[in-house]
Amino acid sequence: MTVKEVLAELESLSDEARRRHNTKAGAPDNQFGVKLGDIRAIAKRIKSDHELALALWETGNVEAQLLATLIIKPKSLSGAEVDAMTRSTTCGQVADWLNGYVVAQHPDKEALRVKWMKDKDRWAARAGWSLTASRVNKGAGEAGEDLESLLDRIEKEMPKAKPEVQWAMNNTLAAIGIQHPEHRQRAVAIGEKIGLYRDWPVSKGCTPPYVPVWIAAMVKAKK
Repeated sequence: MTVKEVLAELESLSDEARRRHNTKAGAPDNQFGVKLGDIRAIAKRIKSDHELALALWETGNVEAQLLATLIIKPKSLSGAEVDAMTRSTTCGQVADWLNGYVVAQHPDKEALRVKWMKDKDRWAARAGWSLTASRVNKGAGEAGEDLESLLDRIEKEMPKAKPEVQWAMNNTLAAIGIQHPEHRQRAVAIGEKIGLYRDWPVSKGCTPPYVPVWIAAMVKAKK
């Protein structure tokens, strides 16, 4: 498929309710409002097409970038290319798919994580914290991660961080509290002190991203 053909198909799948949802979540106007399942179906049909993925990413269209993350070959990208893609991300959903499907599979991910954890660019910092949350969930405390220092940074920086970065920092805070009982009390206390997402609306039966509630729910589920 060509970029023109892919964009035409994406546009034909536009859904106004999805577009409104995306806009409310911070997506730019360069979008069609396509359901994520429809994007996955196109990716399944295309399978892998690295050059097409790069071209789709360059359009800046939300759905085209989402599709690109599913059909790109992460190991065919240089670390510099991954860094550039991360910084050109258009919205949170794209950032999450890029981090999950591309960055997490790249051989330079740890070097990039260390770099991004010191970065002021909102998407680079979000990626750094997302990778850090993943490390914590996988037991990074035993692999040299200084969890006390992470908690210090979160307590100091999260209140004034950009919303895109706050989300990933909050995930890291929750991961520390859930995976490391020795740090749980402090993680909960930080969550209570900052109060981020305290009033976050959730559907019945779902767990909110408010850290004290999130940690309690996950710890209970483990028992």
